[in-house]
Amino acid sequence: MTLPLFTRALGFGARTAIVAPEGRFSYADLLATSAAVASRLLGDRRDLAEDRICLLAPPGWAYVTAQWAIWRAGGIAVPMAVSHPTAELEHVLDDAGAAAVIAHPELAARVAASAAARRIPVILTTDVPRAARTEVLPDLTRERACLILYTSGTTGRPKGALLTHGNIQAQVESLSAAWAWTADDRVLLHLPLHHVHGIVNVLTSALWNGALCEIMPSFTPTPVWERLASNSLTLYMAVPTVYARLIDAWDAAPPEVRTAWSDGARACRLMVSGSAALPVPTLERWEQITGHRLLERYGMTEIGMALSNPLVGERRPGFVGAPLPGVGVRLADDTDAPVPAGTPGEVQVYGPTVFASYWERPRETAAAFTADGWFRTGDLAVVDHGAWRILGRSSVDILKTGGEKVSALEIEDVLRTHAAVADCAVVGVADSDWGERVCAAVVTRPNAQLSEAELRAYAKDRLAPYKVPKQILFMPELPRNPMGKVTKPSVRALFEGPPGT
Repeated sequence: MTLPLFTRALGFGARTAIVAPEGRFSYADLLATSAAVASRLLGDRRDLAEDRICLLAPPGWAYVTAQWAIWRAGGIAVPMAVSHPTAELEHVLDDAGAAAVIAHPELAARVAASAAARRIPVILTTDVPRAARTEVLPDLTRERACLILYTSGTTGRPKGALLTHGNIQAQVESLSAAWAWTADDRVLLHLPLHHVHGIVNVLTSALWNGALCEIMPSFTPTPVWERLASNSLTLYMAVPTVYARLIDAWDAAPPEVRTAWSDGARACRLMVSGSAALPVPTLERWEQITGHRLLERYGMTEIGMALSNPLVGERRPGFVGAPLPGVGVRLADDTDAPVPAGTPGEVQVYGPTVFASYWERPRETAAAFTADGWFRTGDLAVVDHGAWRILGRSSVDILKTGGEKVSALEIEDVLRTHAAVADCAVVGVADSDWGERVCAAVVTRPNAQLSEAELRAYAKDRLAPYKVPKQILFMPELPRNPMGKVTKPSVRALFEGPPGT
């Protein structure tokens, strides 16, 4: 057990690591239970040798121990989204070449038939020995791959970003320094655990530092407010949509409840927003309610976090601060040459936090990096007096909604499978709650009858909830340029303004 994440846990011993619906667990419990699960995964083998092990479990103790077990056994963890329909789960099984699936008993039925058809064993999170066997777990190095996170790309289908133990460690060390994590911190986690935000920024950062991570399986405004008001938390991290929902809940609460919630939330030393642009009205309203000016940061699956507003100092609305410790960030033009100060350019990132590759996609991997090794994020930004401001995506086909990265092309492909749909175009439209709301312009086949409700229900059966269009407009034809390509800026203009206008 050579990785610092695990050797550090030995030193934290009896300190509480996880509080979850299953109970309260120490770092010693985490090491013992994850060793037991690792032994179950290894069987007669000495090392999983980077086999991909899919993980389908809600945030909680079972998820944490399974993730650590996969890592400690020498495998690559592939977290699956608990909200995804069968087709998306099957894509992950196939693309990753899964050797096994660890599933929570309440979710096992979601993947059982698909796994059986592929002869992939399913191991329940409850199906582990009570104590670790005596065999020594494999020695691991920072260069070993350990995690595949699926992220949408311009080709439409989600592709796996492969990270090493070294990538994870570098990301955690950078955030620990920037945000002054200590063993006395207590953080609340209700974020999905198939994204870097929940896995690295919250869970692994807490466990690296000997802190306490309190886990809720899902987000509901009132219980989260009650925990924030408990005076027992020091850190809280969420996406802009969550902060908007919390503000709505506060506005609807009785005056005495509002006072208690606001007073309790002030006990946190830091609150962070990320995964999508934070609307300035949300930032200002949250500060009015809690006294906290949210720390906005910028990152993505492939790079972890790259930019952050300061822990101490001015946090400018609409800006994401400066490069984090140990992270190289530059702005470049279309030729990958650095741009002059004050000139907009593409955000490019370099350093040990940057992912290894896209899983089994050498062509996409090569295209994602410059000749001198900088990762092309596809985001445009400008630097103003030392602070970075993200201007938007350089591709209209990648949307950010509710903290999720979404491929418009993937949604279009699904909508086009409906028998009544002749063509469609999906765009993201600026939205104060969602960052971008997913909108679809649809052309139906001649004489076909199709309602918005019917098409949305069709999409719900085939797409993750956040990918289902929130607005659908039926049109006789899509706007196109002289070359026949759909002009998405023209489509977006049709949806500009509040929904329903």
